[in-house]
Amino acid sequence: MAAVLGETRGDVPAQECRALGNVISRIGDKWTVMVVGHLSTGSLRFNDLMRVIPGISHRMLTITLRGLERDGLVNRTAFATTPPRVDYELTELGQSLTVPLSILAGWASAKRTIIEDAQQRFDQGRDAAADGRS
Repeated sequence: MAAVLGETRGDVPAQECRALGNVISRIGDKWTVMVVGHLSTGSLRFNDLMRVIPGISHRMLTITLRGLERDGLVNRTAFATTPPRVDYELTELGQSLTVPLSILAGWASAKRTIIEDAQQRFDQGRDAAADGRS
């Protein structure tokens, strides 16, 4: 990872590595990627996000949005209406994340079948090895 960032091994203090790991954990999380992707086109209400993100639970969406808000990537705006309305939108920092995530999504899409083939070969090799030990 250090080489990717233009640094040599040993140049990065442990505290810096932990901080970088925390940021990468947040932005690399599948729910974060999906939330940021959907908010990249404009603000959405909580229930709209629930509808457009397949498989996300109410709890996981809440946790993800809170984390993104804490990290300064998402703004939460509550409206005093009945029923209460809450909108979420990307901050300028959150918008700046859409370009690298788009590039990563494009790479994943282009390489998906290659990766799936490699996984299948790996799993078949493990299964064959396990059968040989039985």
